[in-house]
Amino acid sequence: MQGWPLSGPTPLSGGRSNHVWQAGGVVVKLYRPSRGNPLFANDPVRERQSLRALSGTGFVPRYLAHGRWQGQDWLMYSHLVGAPWREDTAHVARLLGILHDQVAFSGLPDGANGSQALASQTLNILAQCSGPGRDLRRLHPQGVVPPTRQTGLIHGDPVPGNLVEHDGTLALIDWQCPQRGDPAEDLALFLSPAMQFLYRGRPLGPEEEAQFASAYPDRRVVARYFALKPWFHWRMAAYCMWRNDTEALDLEVSELQSIRPSSA
Repeated sequence: MQGWPLSGPTPLSGGRSNHVWQAGGVVVKLYRPSRGNPLFANDPVRERQSLRALSGTGFVPRYLAHGRWQGQDWLMYSHLVGAPWREDTAHVARLLGILHDQVAFSGLPDGANGSQALASQTLNILAQCSGPGRDLRRLHPQGVVPPTRQTGLIHGDPVPGNLVEHDGTLALIDWQCPQRGDPAEDLALFLSPAMQFLYRGRPLGPEEEAQFASAYPDRRVVARYFALKPWFHWRMAAYCMWRNDTEALDLEVSELQSIRPSSA
């Protein structure tokens, strides 16, 4: 970080995976060693590639520099003056629609695509849980939703804490796990009751979810999200069990149990 005037850095709250500080108009992220998160990667290479590839779009911070310090990766980018997203789901839907129209850059891993891939991922998460978490296996959704050929760049973690309202618009931060995947994945992660609860304090209401679905520009992706909804909730329930987030787990299980078995 030599050559950068970083005086009086202030720790930023909200980061669940890494150490993050603000120093004036600059943010510095020091990546913690990964503990093998089964759903959200913590990849410094992908993050800096994303900021560079999406430079000029207006919905990512400006990349400044990166390097290593005492064996750990660090990244420096411009600070977005604003606040975490709290309301107006239609705005988020439009932002994700713009993101999903961007060209995916090289080097991205493929995301889970289709119900069988989501089920395999969920069972892998459950295999890493202990105790009553294994009972979630009985909630395995029925039916099959095939993979889509309509894949592209997805953020992979567009939760409220990673959406920043600034200058009348929205931006996405924490690009540690982008993929070349099914855009419905990003819709599911944003709409997840567990993620909304953990980052905003409450799940979205039916009207907020309807506003989001109406505002997302590609009806095919919205339809695919609804077709895969049971698998997305099942996977998130498994992830909450892995994290020992009981309240978040209950929200996902309740949502899953309210959905009729898929006949896709």
